Amino acid sequence: MSLACGLPLLECVYCLGCARWAWKRCLHTGDRDSATWGLASAAEFSPVPRMCRLVMANYEPDLANPVFCPPGGYGIDPANIIRRRSYADTRGRVTPYLVYLDHAHADIVLALRGLNLGRESDYALLLDNRLGKRKFDGGYVHNGLLRAAGWVLDAECDQLRDLLDRYPDYKLTFTGHSLGAGIAAMLTMVVVLNLDKQGDVDRSRTRCYAMAPARCMSLNLAVRYADVINSVVLQDDFLPRTATPLEDIFKSILCLPCLLCLRCLKDTCIPEDVMLKDPRRLYAPGRIYHIVERKMFRCGRYPPVVKTAVPVDGRFEHVVLSCNATMDHAVIWIEREAQKALDLMLEKESTMLVPSEQRMERDETVHVEEHKAALRGAATLSVTGIRSPPSTYGTFGGERPERSESFPSSASRQPRVSWNDLIESVFEKDEDGQIVLRSSPPS
Repeated sequence: MSLACGLPLLECVYCLGCARWAWKRCLHTGDRDSATWGLASAAEFSPVPRMCRLVMANYEPDLANPVFCPPGGYGIDPANIIRRRSYADTRGRVTPYLVYLDHAHADIVLALRGLNLGRESDYALLLDNRLGKRKFDGGYVHNGLLRAAGWVLDAECDQLRDLLDRYPDYKLTFTGHSLGAGIAAMLTMVVVLNLDKQGDVDRSRTRCYAMAPARCMSLNLAVRYADVINSVVLQDDFLPRTATPLEDIFKSILCLPCLLCLRCLKDTCIPEDVMLKDPRRLYAPGRIYHIVERKMFRCGRYPPVVKTAVPVDGRFEHVVLSCNATMDHAVIWIEREAQKALDLMLEKESTMLVPSEQRMERDETVHVEEHKAALRGAATLSVTGIRSPPSTYGTFGGERPERSESFPSSASRQPRVSWNDLIESVFEKDEDGQIVLRSSPPS
């Protein structure tokens, strides 16, 4: 009798649990991820549409006769393209990219294109990873993306250093979309850790804009490098929210909806504090700019709003079950909506009486305090690799943080060292054959 009564009760509990999960998943919309974040300003967000156009220029076979040109053009002077690499040049080691000298904005830009669905080499780059395989600067990163960054630096290090010496007031900006965004984030971290190899430039001259990036670094690195790395996410984009290792996604490409639904179910059942304390779990890098243009129970798009923060908990942890989850990943849509959002910001700020210099100083003050609060929050939540925030932090003024011991420094006068060798030199194998970080830098 008791067993017969128990079975219907268990079935009811199971059905209620499934109904709760389905209700929670279906009601989770993209705008909820950044509901508590602050608004971005025009000054800090202004480079984003320009960076999108530079990334899109990699898709053009001939910039003199563009095929995919957005309204208003790319705004690129072909004479200022210092170098352009195609698939034939990179031999599948990295996606095509270009180095552009932007005199109008005092910027030296290295822009990488995104994944090419017709290239096996791009899939091989994504599949070159295993959770916890590659340790970097006290955290974990995507192995394939880090190796690609090493190849780019081997090829372009001398050129970038010469440009930085020739234009001492220019910034060095890495940008990319999707797969290229992850490589750009890796490039930024490696360069920041070895600034002396670029002529000992200041950290404040280096920055990154990652458009629709893959989750490529552990949480401690994502928070620590938030002063130089910026991620841009459009509404419901699935890739920055997909914690499933990228190799599992592309192995299951024929059943991607099934995989995403299973991942939703798994992430809903895992307590958030457990996810935060897993040092191997990868996240979207740096400070996040979230372009919001749709809300629940509203049809169509509305004027885009850009929210920004350095989130610790709730950093795009849950996939949004939306018909726009893949369309919002396209760089052409990111460029269009980012430009609309920037125009609205400029229109709104033009009515304000506060001078632009004062607004920029205020924004920098807000950012440095927000970054310190994120570091304190990560330390409170016991995120591995986070201790306490520094008194001053790189980009926002003050002295440059102490160089990590993870990478040996090499003065510019010393013989040229391969970046790939430099990256590999900080790893060794333990007794079980696993790759681990060296306890001390090699001599």
